[in-house]
Amino acid sequence: MYLSICIIFFIILFMISLILFIYSINFLLLDLVMLIEWEMLSLNSSSIIMSILLDWMSLLFMSFVLFISSMVIYYSDEYMMGDDNLNRFIMLVLMFVLSMMFLIISPNLISILLGWDGLGLVSYCLVIYYQNVKSYNAGMLTALSNRIGDVALLMAIAWMLNYGSWNYIFYLDSIMKNFEMMFISMMVILAAMTKSAQIPFSSWLPAAMAAPTPVSALVHSSTLVTAGVYLLIRFNNLFLNTILSKLLLFISVLTMFMAGLGANYEFDLKKIIALSTLSQLGLMMSILSMGFSKIAFFHLLTHALFKALLFMCAGSIIHNMKNNQDIRLMGSLYYCMPLTISCMNVANLALCGMPFLAGFYSKDMILELATMSFFNILMFMLYFLSTGLTVCYTFRLIYFTMSGDFNFNSLNSISDEYWVMLKGMLGLLFLAIMGGSMLSWLILSTPMMICLPLQLKILAILVSIMGLYLGYEMFQYKISWNLILMKNYNTLSYMGNMWYMPMISTIGVNYVNLKIGYKIIQVFDQGWNEYLGGQSLYNWMVNSTKLINVIYKNDLKIHLMIFVLWIFIIMFML
Repeated sequence: MYLSICIIFFIILFMISLILFIYSINFLLLDLVMLIEWEMLSLNSSSIIMSILLDWMSLLFMSFVLFISSMVIYYSDEYMMGDDNLNRFIMLVLMFVLSMMFLIISPNLISILLGWDGLGLVSYCLVIYYQNVKSYNAGMLTALSNRIGDVALLMAIAWMLNYGSWNYIFYLDSIMKNFEMMFISMMVILAAMTKSAQIPFSSWLPAAMAAPTPVSALVHSSTLVTAGVYLLIRFNNLFLNTILSKLLLFISVLTMFMAGLGANYEFDLKKIIALSTLSQLGLMMSILSMGFSKIAFFHLLTHALFKALLFMCAGSIIHNMKNNQDIRLMGSLYYCMPLTISCMNVANLALCGMPFLAGFYSKDMILELATMSFFNILMFMLYFLSTGLTVCYTFRLIYFTMSGDFNFNSLNSISDEYWVMLKGMLGLLFLAIMGGSMLSWLILSTPMMICLPLQLKILAILVSIMGLYLGYEMFQYKISWNLILMKNYNTLSYMGNMWYMPMISTIGVNYVNLKIGYKIIQVFDQGWNEYLGGQSLYNWMVNSTKLINVIYKNDLKIHLMIFVLWIFIIMFML
């Protein structure tokens, strides 16, 4: 029996995931933490030690990452069928997962950098996998945005030379909030903001959609973008109740609002889902900055489940639509793809926080904890407005894919017969429904008691219903609504382009420097510098050579004249 590379690695990753999940439950029940130090090399008094931190959090996260990776690799067997470089693709995905493993189990900043940089470099290779200009630009934007975070992490490592070790877990509680620790936490927050695409580094996340869809399902659910959140969960004690936590709260809530607003004006299926990821990352960061690190981790895991499923469904639709991603061309897809659309709607409802699906348990708790927290009315309004926008763009997506006429090629054969892809999706569907309640029993040992007045208690549900209604009313595809949008084209352009952030991150960074460089070339290299420098020397040498040639090519008279001249000079000198 022939097994493809995808099936082999699916079985391996799935088995490891199950083992890690059982161990994580064991560690959680017994409250165990294991710190393993492996001495790799010892030379005189210097030794290189690899540290590994195993606790319930790292084991559970690794289990989830490996489970989603196994489903994505299984799904790729059919999605990437016919690709000449399938082996290379699978190896890149496995390197990506390995980098994430390094990052999860490291209590040491040096080995964290190994995983951190591995994620950045492999993500570049995956984004430029389809080799065209758009992919190259997106890959460069992704790589260079993440380099800022790498430099911040390197600075934190350099600053930790003041202490005895790079094992940050020794210093989280023992040393109180002095300036050095503030600086280290500031660098770590900057690194996490670049990796998790918070404002002003948000533009790379939608650009990274140039990668194949299975990669998007992995990258934007449980690996690359959540690496920053995971790092901050580990460093949470450092910046609690400081000015940094307030700043992080403000930035993350703004990111959440900006992504929700942008997704409502987007027509690219994958970019809408990418912007929803950005919105959820803002939600995780905001609750983390309030000090609820366990709840942030809970939402990180539930979000990974339904977001991977959502991307896989989107991939199946794009595969059927002959690589077309425009939602305006879709419609009535439930006739020809009932299973895929059912999975997609379950994932969409989980994203909205529909009661008793995976997203509800974490998202509802986050909103209620935010209601109880001490922050101003602006933050409160933005928080709940962003939640309403989430429901709004989700139902807009459902509206475009399910209702109306099919606007693509009438001869197109769309079907749900991609069984391998469907099995990959159904594997995640079960957890997208059950995962939230299962994790809430596991992670929260005692149920959280949140006592609120009735108005605040039902506020989350009311905001969701309002968002649903707005999404339905605003985006019915009518000519009148289009004319209203065209009247306010500048506002529409501003909101739909993520507050012009992609332009600021690309042209905004390059334009001034390139213009100054061009002026300098004109004035110096091609101007006076050239005229007085190299060009002047060249002209003088050419003219001198011409004169000497004239002298050498002439007759005896010239030589006699020169001879007489020399005689006169010698006589005068005597």
